[in-house]
Amino acid sequence: MTEKPSVLIESPAESAAGQLSSSSHLISELLTSMKLRGVQYRRVHAGPRFGISFAAKPGRAYFHFLAVGHAFLHTENGTVHELSTGNAVFMPHGRPHQLRSGPGVLLRDIDSHDCAPIGDAVGEVNVCLPDDPDPSPSTVLFTGYMEFDLGGMQGLNQIMPEIMIADAHGERYPGLLPILAAMRRETCSARVGFAGVSARLAEVVAAMIVRGWIECGCDNAPGLVAALGDPRLAGAILAMHRHPGYHWTVAELASRCHVSRSVFAERFHATIGVPPLRYATELRMLLASQWLAQDTMSVDAVARNLGYTSQAAFSRAFKRITGHPPGARRAASRTELAASRSA
Repeated sequence: MTEKPSVLIESPAESAAGQLSSSSHLISELLTSMKLRGVQYRRVHAGPRFGISFAAKPGRAYFHFLAVGHAFLHTENGTVHELSTGNAVFMPHGRPHQLRSGPGVLLRDIDSHDCAPIGDAVGEVNVCLPDDPDPSPSTVLFTGYMEFDLGGMQGLNQIMPEIMIADAHGERYPGLLPILAAMRRETCSARVGFAGVSARLAEVVAAMIVRGWIECGCDNAPGLVAALGDPRLAGAILAMHRHPGYHWTVAELASRCHVSRSVFAERFHATIGVPPLRYATELRMLLASQWLAQDTMSVDAVARNLGYTSQAAFSRAFKRITGHPPGARRAASRTELAASRSA
């Protein structure tokens, strides 16, 4: 049997302030598990007329930063967003879209342009048209796509908007202005190492955009978001995330929230959409998928870390939740890694 975590030992008169702080602790811990890693970036120089299309990247997130100039972003549903210097765009679903200087321009896929390597996973593309009256660049973009893993908050990905735009001046993104200013300087410079610095700044900016969206209530989306702000549920969710290898009972989780077993189970299911123990199992399998993808831990070690007494029991649970065995997840991860390195 898995050892019961020591954090369950608490005084009977836990303060109300402690209960209310569970929500903020939960958000902080879940944000810590978020991972953003650039797969491929490009610094793009464009003239007064340009049209760049971006194909769908399932399982990836697009990022664009407009360092100089203006552009119009067209989404697949026909929505148009006007962008100006300093705007950063994060597209968590990796859906197809276009960046244009204006109407009536010829579109060309970004991957069809010649790309000169200027750093690790960073290239340079010139899309200036030779027949432009002034062929010199008037727009500079830093663009690319990332691996985007929300860790324990992976369920939030389904409710994220198609496009998230940061202008650095809104209340949702405090502190972003100096980072975007630094990114603009690096993107427009030719200093040693600017490509690597720009890539790391892109990941920081994307993380801050996601954090701002979560802190502002995820646009009042339901489900896990509501639970993050509910002290009657946050304590139990925090305990499950802190100790995924402990196989909880509903009664133990209810005690973390200081409510009865029936009230807790009903409220959890109504808010999250799944029963508490199903959520705990899915969380364990999510962590298992991440560890298997990293290829640094054996299947047996993953099983032990998640509280399973045998690899066979873990494998059955993994296949029941994910639809495929642990070995298939590891093999798929190796294939994805090889493909990203050759991209």
